[in-house]
Amino acid sequence: MRYQHIFGPVPSRRLGISLGIDPIPFKTCTYNCVYCECGATTNLTTDREEYIPVKVIIAELKDYLDANPKLDYITFSGSGEPTLNTGIEEIIDFLKENYPQYKIAVLTNGSLLYQKEVRDEIIRADLVMPSLDAVSAQAFRRINRAYIGLEIQKIISGLIEFRKEFKGKIWLEIFIVPGINDTDSEMKLLREAIMKINPTHVQINSLDRPGTENWVKPINSVSLKKVVSYFKDLPVEMITNFKSREKIASFNHNIEDKIITTIKRRPCTAEDLSETLGIHINEINKYLQALLERERIESMYLKRGVFFKTTKDNN
Repeated sequence: MRYQHIFGPVPSRRLGISLGIDPIPFKTCTYNCVYCECGATTNLTTDREEYIPVKVIIAELKDYLDANPKLDYITFSGSGEPTLNTGIEEIIDFLKENYPQYKIAVLTNGSLLYQKEVRDEIIRADLVMPSLDAVSAQAFRRINRAYIGLEIQKIISGLIEFRKEFKGKIWLEIFIVPGINDTDSEMKLLREAIMKINPTHVQINSLDRPGTENWVKPINSVSLKKVVSYFKDLPVEMITNFKSREKIASFNHNIEDKIITTIKRRPCTAEDLSETLGIHINEINKYLQALLERERIESMYLKRGVFFKTTKDNN
């Protein structure tokens, strides 16, 4: 079976060996984040529906999992917001009942958790990884560019309610965009919100490969340490400190080689590589990041988006 809606397993810095589930069409999301590595959102929406039929996803999962692969997590992620799919609860129930040996993670922007039905649908997951990048309305608009009607205070209230109901782990991610959400005032607001949410961990992230907008830059190490100091008495981790993807068992150097071979012929976007190589864009992005870190490739912004090409040493 050639899988369309599951991918990997991918070498995840935070989750180890992770099999991905993508239950949403490409770039269907409630946000259009300036830092998103998958590019601009093309279907900005809060409409929930069974975008990908549950029976199709379950058939792919059964085919793959019946071989009893070694996995650290099965993760709902992909190239959009997974909680937009109304069938997410049925998929989680299927996994819990048929493959209880695997832990389930949900990677979400958290924007729909103010809805009780959404919270109920993911309640059986083992780990939920929501994001919270800003608390002030101005910073929220500039970074996340949410669908009209999504208000940050309502989203924070949803996260607080979910923490009360959820028995698993919550790893709350904050993506730092220098000049917007790293100010003293925004850090104070974030700290107050985190105290109310009470996540298991807070994970600080920053740009490590090109995002949607070329003005978004990585935070420098001095500023990053200052940001972490705001939360020093909280369970804070820096994602940059997680182990290299190359040290994860699922890392596949053949995929790297295919990427290098392809972009030697001509520069490509991540989406181009995904279509050409038949590999899910999330998986492509993991390997692009590893190649960028080792300076085997470099990026450039062109009219159609972010393109990748080999560095001089790899030509």
